[in-house]
Amino acid sequence: MSKKCELTGKSPLKGHKVSHANNKSKRKFFPNLKKVTFKSDILKRNIKLNVSNSALRTVDYKGGLDFYLKSAKSFKLSSRAKKLKNKIIAKV
Repeated sequence: MSKKCELTGKSPLKGHKVSHANNKSKRKFFPNLKKVTFKSDILKRNIKLNVSNSALRTVDYKGGLDFYLKSAKSFKLSSRAKKLKNKIIAKV
């Protein structure tokens, strides 16, 4: 399982861990990912996705997964999410 959000495309960032003595060592900043089950009204099934917390809030704000995928840009979505988007657009 990659540490990348399937809806927003957020991935780990690189940076430094800085000690009190200002010593720098490399580290990664991971996005806050959760495995979430969404209910699609158009496809009439449940969909499990690996999603960041901010994407989860955005999906809730938009009114559900179907509405989010309709308005989302395709280059940010994972391959699974792109297939779902195409199925949803085809049904509507």
